[in-house]
Amino acid sequence: MWKPNQPGTGSGPQNPEPARPATPPTQSFDAGQRPAPAPVSTPASGEQATIGKSLVIKGEVSGSESLYIDGKVEGSINLSGNRVTVGRNGQVAANITAREIVVLGKVRGNVTASDRVDIRSEGSLTGDVTAQRISIEDGAFFKGGIDIRKPGSNEKAGESKAAANANAEHPVPATV
Repeated sequence: MWKPNQPGTGSGPQNPEPARPATPPTQSFDAGQRPAPAPVSTPASGEQATIGKSLVIKGEVSGSESLYIDGKVEGSINLSGNRVTVGRNGQVAANITAREIVVLGKVRGNVTASDRVDIRSEGSLTGDVTAQRISIEDGAFFKGGIDIRKPGSNEKAGESKAAANANAEHPVPATV
């Protein structure tokens, strides 16, 4: 949070600026630094790509960096170890797989997060959610199912349990 009474915000710096730590503290801003436009912190793991308001992507989006979507995406999004943020203007008709998914715009499709899913107050999500944690703010729209997974469990383990339950009445020999 920006604090107006920090050293260096007056008419001139009285002391030289101290060295910045290698890892930044939780979102704090030095004098002259502008805050991020969205209420979402930038990823600590590195770069973040942006799909702007006028861009339309049809197909598969995959990679190894975080993604901010303010345009339209149709197809699938697979950024397993990263964050996907759907901005206020974003419209996504895709299944999303990521570490963390933040929804401020509109999403139609199933979302799978290895960590968490946040649906902010202005966000809309129609589809099933699979995650360890989920947060739905007041005013957000959500229609779908929620599957909360414990840390350490994976999607295939859940699928095999579902298959085992479905085959409980008629056992079928497993193949390896």
